[in-house]
Amino acid sequence: MNNNQAQIQAVLSRGVAEVLPSREALSQLMTERQIRVYLGIDPTGALLTLGHSVVLRKLQQFADLGHEVILLIGNGTVRIGDPTGKDEARPMLTDEEIRANFQNWQEQANKVLDFSKITIRYNGDWLDKLTYTDIVQLMAKTTVQQLMERDMFQERLKKAQPIHAHELIYPLLQGYDSVVMDVDLEIGGTDQTFNMMMGRHLQKAYNNKEKWVLATPLINGADGRKMSKSLGNFIALTEEPNNMYGKLMSVADSEIITYFTVLTDVASEEIEAMANLMREGHNPLEFKKQLALNITTMYHSVEAAQAAQEHFERTVQGNELPAELPVVTVGAGKMTVLELLEKLMPEESKNNLRRLTEQGAVELLQQGKTSGSRPTDPFEEIEIQQFEVVRVGKRRYFQLA
Repeated sequence: MNNNQAQIQAVLSRGVAEVLPSREALSQLMTERQIRVYLGIDPTGALLTLGHSVVLRKLQQFADLGHEVILLIGNGTVRIGDPTGKDEARPMLTDEEIRANFQNWQEQANKVLDFSKITIRYNGDWLDKLTYTDIVQLMAKTTVQQLMERDMFQERLKKAQPIHAHELIYPLLQGYDSVVMDVDLEIGGTDQTFNMMMGRHLQKAYNNKEKWVLATPLINGADGRKMSKSLGNFIALTEEPNNMYGKLMSVADSEIITYFTVLTDVASEEIEAMANLMREGHNPLEFKKQLALNITTMYHSVEAAQAAQEHFERTVQGNELPAELPVVTVGAGKMTVLELLEKLMPEESKNNLRRLTEQGAVELLQQGKTSGSRPTDPFEEIEIQQFEVVRVGKRRYFQLA
């Protein structure tokens, strides 16, 4: 176990929003003994994103210090789904959807985590075995008033929006994980602080033991809103190099320092120097390119990242068409813009495709042209044979056949 104070302080401060109840006390404990720390993930979707990587990277840092680290897969809690900040309950997943979301999660997480240092557990192993008596005893450990303190529930009350009973039990079930695994520390995003603190409360109630909570900041996507699969503004860990680099170049200038801090291993002194130069009026583009190159290299290779940078400079900055385009056979005749996009990008949701069209992100190009028409009505009918190439956003091109 590594008890170097400087390294412990770096893990507990860089890319950390808060440590509860005390960073100092946790730091002292980590110098005295190995602690047991866990991160729980509920795969409500099939893709892990750079947003997920913030907490995954933090978990790996504790493993590298020699502590006992657990990645907990929420195959039990995912059946309920963590209550959302929206006005309605999160839809409950079917067994088929859960299996699909778990299908390659480890392959994706392996891009960040060294599983030789990390134990994988599944909370369905104990949650699925809870009896009626167990659940009643669990619910007796807290009050309705405590559960209703959650911000999202207060917002729904103000709007007279429903709060379903199964949503109230989610924090208790997540908190019970801390009891079963008898952990010292839980890691999660700031949107999980309430649930993690419930685990602290239950650990005290069941085991009369202290538990710390470390919350990491949430990052924004290219549109300035919290990175989210439901908003379509995410960057997946499995994103192909050109898309990953291009999406990173679309991030707002104001996010550059945050991304460097929580998503890379670039030295803090270098990041601070970049921040100072930008405050003095230095062009952020240079640093954004460094960011995109750094992160794309992490998830692919130096060669792939450099090729992605050259592709971006040629096609986006130079407004040239790529030398090779994916060819999609769509046929001739008329179809709506939305129908065309569904053929080109079947993996995208209809809502996201409509949004892209309405925002003017779809461009229809005629042969030999580098600019074309931009329909904003997803239901506008177009003559397919009039166009040769479709550009979606700044980076995705399709050759029509």
